[in-house]
Amino acid sequence: MEKMTIRNLAMDPILERPIVLLTNKSGDKVVPIWVGIFEANAILIELEKLKAPRPITHDLMKNILLELKARLKRVIVTDLKDGVYFAVMEIVHEDRKIVIDSRPSDAIAMALRFKAPIYVTNDVLEKSSSADHGAEMVEDDEMRKWIDQLKPGDFEDLSSD
Repeated sequence: MEKMTIRNLAMDPILERPIVLLTNKSGDKVVPIWVGIFEANAILIELEKLKAPRPITHDLMKNILLELKARLKRVIVTDLKDGVYFAVMEIVHEDRKIVIDSRPSDAIAMALRFKAPIYVTNDVLEKSSSADHGAEMVEDDEMRKWIDQLKPGDFEDLSSD
């Protein structure tokens, strides 16, 4: 496994979907994970340290875990099948490790809130590097402009990862 960080939240102009770009410390490996707009928003809120007037789902999940004296130890992107990434969240409660299946976007949003590390398995790194992602990426300023212009009706055809 390799520890990764979020390099950028970008916009795929072809698919019109947000992408989280994970990179390793040396920057020579990049894993692009396409995410839904709501998950991109949850990630962007935490990256930008914005405060929602009420807790969004990921904040609620964090609050629940903290009240139960649990913590998110780490997130692992575990597989890539047919262009779909899979992940788990490792939660520690008392002396017990609990592994929860998760979409990578939700796991990343939670990792940011807990300041937990994000890992990608070597198998996923190999599969991702050999995949033809083929889409140009727009930098995060374009992503913010795009999000600012969205209306509720714009979400109908977007699906999550």
